[in-house]
Amino acid sequence: MAGRFAPRPTRTSVRGGQAAVPARVPRQAPDAPRARTYVPDGPLDLGLVLGPLRRGAGDPTFRTTPDGAAWRASLTPVGPGTLRVTRSDDGVRGEAWGPGADWLLDRLPELLGAADDPSAFVPRHRLLAFTRHRLPGLRLLRTGLVLESLIPSILEQKVTTGEAYRAWRLLVRTYGMPAPGPAPERMAVMPAPRTWALIPSWEWHRAGVDDKRASTVLRAVRVAARLEEAAGMPPEEARARLELVSGIGPWTSAETVQRSHGAADSVTTGDLHLPGIVGWALAGDRDADDSVMLSLLEPYTGQRHRAVRLILLSGRTPARRAPRMPHGDIARL
Repeated sequence: MAGRFAPRPTRTSVRGGQAAVPARVPRQAPDAPRARTYVPDGPLDLGLVLGPLRRGAGDPTFRTTPDGAAWRASLTPVGPGTLRVTRSDDGVRGEAWGPGADWLLDRLPELLGAADDPSAFVPRHRLLAFTRHRLPGLRLLRTGLVLESLIPSILEQKVTTGEAYRAWRLLVRTYGMPAPGPAPERMAVMPAPRTWALIPSWEWHRAGVDDKRASTVLRAVRVAARLEEAAGMPPEEARARLELVSGIGPWTSAETVQRSHGAADSVTTGDLHLPGIVGWALAGDRDADDSVMLSLLEPYTGQRHRAVRLILLSGRTPARRAPRMPHGDIARL
């Protein structure tokens, strides 16, 4: 009788409640993968193209292996899926497992930058011309998935990168689903929107996520379907829709559409370090603010995000003037 009338998990908010951790389903023998080969129309560097999807070395949703393969676990509109991407003699081979396998393979070319046009970029600075020549395999990816880029971007608001990566890692490993197929150990698909909504307040706290960022995630997942519709919109319209959610501003929306849309012109404003890096690289001004950064990037209108990527990849950054920001840990409070 006690089992029949056991209390049910209740819906929760950041202010408390109860929620059961999803049961960890043991891995089963994987089915044969679905596969596809994509032949790019120019140089392609998998590390450069897929690198922006990786949220730290311990990201459960992204992994690279010694054989040169890149593994990605995603929650697609038709279910979870795992994608393995490798170079082959014929081009780039994609293998996928899970309910979302076909969806991932259908969008493999766009993920690898097929919709991007590197020839549209005309360098106006020697540094960018040299970097582009040195890294011809850079393409801007397009995932076609909004929430999987939005949530980690929210977690990165106003904290150090290490803190944000730790929060993403802990929450996905605890509440996510095991990655389908023969994925590397401990890979996981990010939680579904309803699962995010059921995470108790103390688990956000334990992961080092303050109430403000947790509340923003909860507001976003409540309208997840509407936000995912933005994947089919032009980048600026998609950003406008994202920013209708309280707590999502220009910084977060830009970081999202750069990955979900491959937005070549979306510049991240409001960043603590980026204006100084761009100002130093293009004008020797390490104290540049957003207005100066945008002025320096004006010759690259239409390709400003690509210009910023090339600057970051050039390695030309100003020397530190202070120690790194200490990592905060609200879980200890």
